Amino acid sequence: MSRRTRTTAKELSYQERGSSQVKIEKVKQEKIKEDKQNRKTTRSISEEDETQDKDEVPGQNEDMDGLPSDVDQGDAEGGSEQEGDGDDDEGSSKAHKRVRVNVEGQSQPSTSANESIGMHRARVQTLPRDVDGFIPGSIVRIQLKNFVTYDWVEFRPGPYLNMILGPNGTGKSSIACAICLGLNWPPSVLGRASELNSFVKLGKDAGHIEIELKGPKGKPNLIICRQLSAKSRGSSFTLNGKSATGKEITNRMAELNVQVGNLCSFLPQDKVSEFAQMTSQQLLRETERAAGDHKLTSWHDTLISSGKELKQLQQIIKDEKERLETMQQRNSDLEREVRMYQERRAIEKEIETLEVLIPVNEYYEAKEIYTEKKKIQRVLHDKVRRLKEKNAPAHALLDQFGHKYKDYERERENKKKAARQKFLQMKSKWTESEKIESLVEEVSGKLESVKKGEKERIKKIKDLEAQNAKWQRELDNPPELEDLQTINAEIKALNSKHSKTGERQLDLQDRQRANADASGAQKAQIEAAMSELKKLDDEKHRKLQNLSKWDKDCADAVAWLRNNQNKFKMEVFEPPVICLTVPDKRYTNAVEACFNANQLKTLVVQCPEDYDTLNHYLNDTDKAGLRKGARINTWFRPKQENMLVGPPMSPDEMASLGFDDYAINYVDCPDGLLWFLKKELNMHRTAIGLNGSKVDVARSMDAVSRFGPKGEGGGATFIAGSIMNIVQRSRYGQRLPQNMTRDVRLARNLVNSASILAEFGAVDPEIKKTLDKRIQEARHALELIEVEAVALAGEETKINAEEKEYKKNHGALSVRRKFVIDADNRQTTLKAKISTNEGEIQKLENAPSVEDERARLKKKLLELSKKRVKIAKEYTQLIRALIVNQVDATRSGLEFLQVGANKNALEALCQQKDEAYQKAFAEFEEADKIYQTVKADAKEKCAISKELVQNMDQEFKDRFREMELVSDDEIFLEMCKWLTSGTTQDGSVYARKSDQLRAELDTQRTKLEMNTHTNGSVVEQYEKRQAEISTLDQTVKTRENNAQKIERAIKNARDNWQPALERLVASIGKKFSAAFDRIGCAGEIRINPHEDYDKWAIDILVKFRDREKLQLLTGQRQSGGERSLTTILYLMSLTEEARSPFSLVDEINQGMDMRAERAVHNSMVEVTCKADSAQYFLITPKLLPDLDYHERMKILCVNNGEWLPEQQGLGNMMNMIETFVQHRGRSAAAA
Repeated sequence: MSRRTRTTAKELSYQERGSSQVKIEKVKQEKIKEDKQNRKTTRSISEEDETQDKDEVPGQNEDMDGLPSDVDQGDAEGGSEQEGDGDDDEGSSKAHKRVRVNVEGQSQPSTSANESIGMHRARVQTLPRDVDGFIPGSIVRIQLKNFVTYDWVEFRPGPYLNMILGPNGTGKSSIACAICLGLNWPPSVLGRASELNSFVKLGKDAGHIEIELKGPKGKPNLIICRQLSAKSRGSSFTLNGKSATGKEITNRMAELNVQVGNLCSFLPQDKVSEFAQMTSQQLLRETERAAGDHKLTSWHDTLISSGKELKQLQQIIKDEKERLETMQQRNSDLEREVRMYQERRAIEKEIETLEVLIPVNEYYEAKEIYTEKKKIQRVLHDKVRRLKEKNAPAHALLDQFGHKYKDYERERENKKKAARQKFLQMKSKWTESEKIESLVEEVSGKLESVKKGEKERIKKIKDLEAQNAKWQRELDNPPELEDLQTINAEIKALNSKHSKTGERQLDLQDRQRANADASGAQKAQIEAAMSELKKLDDEKHRKLQNLSKWDKDCADAVAWLRNNQNKFKMEVFEPPVICLTVPDKRYTNAVEACFNANQLKTLVVQCPEDYDTLNHYLNDTDKAGLRKGARINTWFRPKQENMLVGPPMSPDEMASLGFDDYAINYVDCPDGLLWFLKKELNMHRTAIGLNGSKVDVARSMDAVSRFGPKGEGGGATFIAGSIMNIVQRSRYGQRLPQNMTRDVRLARNLVNSASILAEFGAVDPEIKKTLDKRIQEARHALELIEVEAVALAGEETKINAEEKEYKKNHGALSVRRKFVIDADNRQTTLKAKISTNEGEIQKLENAPSVEDERARLKKKLLELSKKRVKIAKEYTQLIRALIVNQVDATRSGLEFLQVGANKNALEALCQQKDEAYQKAFAEFEEADKIYQTVKADAKEKCAISKELVQNMDQEFKDRFREMELVSDDEIFLEMCKWLTSGTTQDGSVYARKSDQLRAELDTQRTKLEMNTHTNGSVVEQYEKRQAEISTLDQTVKTRENNAQKIERAIKNARDNWQPALERLVASIGKKFSAAFDRIGCAGEIRINPHEDYDKWAIDILVKFRDREKLQLLTGQRQSGGERSLTTILYLMSLTEEARSPFSLVDEINQGMDMRAERAVHNSMVEVTCKADSAQYFLITPKLLPDLDYHERMKILCVNNGEWLPEQQGLGNMMNMIETFVQHRGRSAAAA
C-alpha cells in the first residue's frame, strides 16, 4: 500500500505502492524544519483540456516570456522521492546578489539603456529570496500519485542545483512531465503523448500532481494540485485547497514569471534536439523571453510590427507618388484640350444667352407696339361713348315702341294659340267618330262570318268520322304474323351454338400468342448468342472480361453502368482500365505506373447529383444487383482548372533535362476523364523520359520541386527510363528536395487486345462451341414453332368461316323479329288516333248556337250608332266657338301692325342720327382688333421669353435674387432689362435691337464652327483626375506624417532594444566563449542584424577541432554530442541572466565524451550554486567519478525494483555515509 513518508534532515526515502520504490538522497549538511503544514480537503472541477485556449497557458503575460503557443496533451514518466532540507545559505553579501524580477514578474535593469557594453551591468532583478533560500516561484515540494511509473511519491528539491540521478526507465523524466503538466502547460511542451489521460499510470482510474511553489516573501506558498482521469481527457485544479480554473493557474504562473514553455528555461529530454534545430531567429526570441531586460520582447515586437507597417507604408507612399506623378502628367497633357473646351463652352454660353436675348428683345419691341395701339384704342372708345349719349332720347322712345310691339305681338299669338286649340279639339272628335265607324264595320263583318263558320263546323265533323271509319277497318283486318316467342327461341339457339365457336376462337388466340412468344424467345436467344460471339472479338468487352477476372464487383458495376447511363444528368465514365488507352505503346509502362490499383478501377462522374446517384445504386443500396458488401470506387471533384498547380517545367526546359513530354499527353481518353487524371494523379506534372541515361536527375529534382510564385508546388513525380522518382521538398530548414524512387513495372492493364490475347490467350473454344450449340438448338426449336403456327392458321380460317355463317343467320332472324314488333306497334298507334278524333268530334258537336251570336252582334251595332250621334253634336258646338276666336285674333293683328309701322318710322329717324356714331364705332372696332392682335402677340412672346429666362443658368437667377425682388415676374423684368442693354465705347447704356442681336448670334456661331470640337468627357476626366490628384496629394502627406511617426517609434524602440540586446548577448557570449575555452574548444555568440527586425538572429558558432573554423550550429552539421554540449553551455551562459525562478534540463549529456561531460558538470555546479543563483534541475542517467560538488546542490537518486525494503529508512544513503564515517573514526581511535 502507498504510504506518506516522513522527511528528516539526513534521511530521504519513500515507499512506492506496487513494484516501484524510489530513494532520493541529498548531500547537504544543514537542516531545516520538517514541513508540518496541514492539507485541506480539495475539491476539483473537471475541465476538458481541449477547451483550454491560449489565454489559459502559463506565462502568457504582456512580454510573452516563455509562453507555450498551444495547450496540447502529452505523455511523461514519473518519479517519487523523499529528501532532506534545503540549504539556507545567507553568507553572500546582498550587494552581490543577482537582480531578478519585481513583484509583477518584470525584469528591472539597474543601468540606463545608453550604458556601454564594456561597463559593469546590474544583474537582472528577481523577487527577493526568503530566509529558507527559495526564490518566489521556485518549487518547494512535489507529490505524485498514480502518475506514469509512480504509485505515490513526495519529495522536496533544494533552492539551488538539484541533480536527479537514476537508471534509464526509473521515472526521472516523469518529474519533468509532472512539473510541466502540474503547472498547466500543455503536453506539447514535452514532445510526448498528446492525450492528458495517457499520463495516468496503467491500470489506475485516476491520479494527481501536487506542486508547492514558494510564495512571495511574507506570503504563504502556492499549493497547486491537478487531478487526472484515465477515462477522460479532462482535468481539474485546486489552488491552496480551493477549486480553480486553468486560467487562474496560468495567471499565477505569469505573476511568478515561470517559463516552462521556453526551451531556454525548460528543456525536456524529447526537446533537446529541437533546441539545436531552432532557427537563429527563434533562438533570439527565446533568449529575449528567458533573460535580460523584461521589455526586450515587447520592444522587439514593436520593431517587428512597426517595421513591417513602415515598409508597407513606404511602398504605398512610393506607389502613390508614382501614381500622383502619372496623373499630373496626364492632366498636363490634357490642359490644351481643356482650354479649348472652355473657350468653346464660353462661345456656346454666349450663343445660349443670345438665343434667349433675341426673343426677350422681340418681346420688348412687341410690348412697345402694344402700348402704342392701346392708346389709339382708348381714344376711339371715348368718341363712341360721347355720340351714344347724344342719341339716347330718340333711342329711349324707340325702346318704348319696341316694348308695345312685343306686347301686341304676344296678345296676337295667344289668340292664335286659342284658335289652334279649338282646331285640335275638333280633330280629336273627328278621330273618335272614325274609330266608332271602324267598330261598326267590324261587327257587321262578324255577322257575315257567323253564317260561314256553321258550314265549316259541320264539314270538319264529317271528315273526322270518315277518317275513324278507315282506321277501324284496318284494325278489323290485321295481317298474319309469326310468333315472336318462336323467333326469339331460334335466336337463342343460334347464340348458344355460336358461344362454343367463341370459346374455340379465344383458345386459338391464346395458343397463337404462346406460339409468337416462343418464336420471339428463340430469336432473342439467337441474337444474344450471336452478340456474345461478336463481343468475344470486341476490345472493350475483352477488357471488361479481363477486369472481371481481377475484380468481379467492379466489372459488374461497369456492366450495370452501360445499361443505365440514362439515370444520370451527365456522362459517367468507366474506369481508366477500360476507357483509357496509350496510343504509343512505348509509354504504356510509364503511364500505368502513374496509377495505383484503386485509381485504375475508379468510376468518374462530372456533377455532384450524379455522384450521389451512382453511390446510391452501387454502394448505399443493392439496387444495382451487386454482391453484398461490394465497395466500388467513385470519384468527383468540382472542376476548377485555375486551382490546379501548373506543370513544373516548360517544354524547352523539359527537353533540356532529357524528358520527352508529360504523361497526360500520351493517353487517349474521354475529355471528361482528363480532370480526374490532372486533379487526382497529377499526370500533367509527371514528366516521362524513356531514355533514362539522358535525364539529369539532380537538376530534375530541383526543377520539379521548386515552389511557384504563390508558394504552390514543392514536389512532383518524373520517370527516367524504368525508374519513377517521387520528389518532395522539405518544409523545414533549408527546404532541400528529397527523392524516393521505385521501379516501373511492366503494364498489365492498359494494354491493347493483342496484348490481352498474348497474355490471356485466344477466345476459349469451349465458350464459342457452347454459343454455337445454343444457336442451333434455338433455330431447331424455331422451325417446330413455325410448323405449329401454320396449323393454327388453318384452324383460324375454319373458325372465321363459321363466324361468317353465324352473322348471316343472325341477321335474317333479326329482320323477321323487327317485322312482328313493328306490326304490333301499328295496331296500338291506330287505336290512339281513333280515340283522339272522337274527342274532337264531341267538342265540335257541343259548340254554342248561331242565333244567339247574331242577336248579340246586332245589339252592339245599336250602341255604337248612339255614340256617333253624340260626337256630332259636340263637334258643331266647337265650330261656333272657333268663329268667335277668329274675330278677336283679327282685331289684335291689326293693332300689332300699327305699332310696328310706328316703330319702323322712328328707327329710320334714329338711323339718320346714328351715322356719325356708326362711323366712329367702325373705327373703334378696327383699332380694337389691331390692339387685341398686338396684345396677344406680346403676351405670347412674353411667355416664351419668360420661360427661356427662367431656364437660364442659376448664376443669372442668383444675381437678380440678390436684389431682394418680390416675385419671379419682377426677376424676369429686371433680367430682361439687363439682357437687352449694352454699352458703347464711352460706357453709356443703349438698347440693342433684334437685328443687332441676330448679327451677334451669327458671329458667335461662326466662332463656334471655327473652334475644334473637344469631347466633354476629356474635361470631365481632367476635372475628376484633378480632384483625385488633390485627394491623393493630401493622402500622401498624411501617410508621410504617419511614416515619420512610425520611424520615430522605431527609433525610440531600437534605441532601447538594441543596446539592451547587445549587452545581454555580450554577457552571454563572454560566458559561452569562456566555457568553450575551458574544454579546449571555441565558441562564439553573435547578433546577426537584418533590415527586417523579425529576421534579426543570434548565431551560435562553435569549433570542436583545431583544424576546423568556427561553424554555425545547425541540426545537421554537428554530431549529437556536439549539439548537446553546445546546448548546455549556452543554457549555462544564460543562467545568470535568466528571469525564471527555476530551470530544468533533462539528459543534456547524451552523446558527450567524458572530458566534455566533466567540464560541463563542473561549470554547471559552479554557475548554479552561487549565492544568487535560481533553482535548477539537472536530470541525468549517468554520473562520472570524481566530479565537483557544492554544499548548496542537492542530489536526488531515483531507484526502483522488486526488492526494495518495505521499512522506512532502510537503505538511506545518508545513514550509510554517517555509519561509515563513525566506523572509520572508531577504527582510527583504536589504532
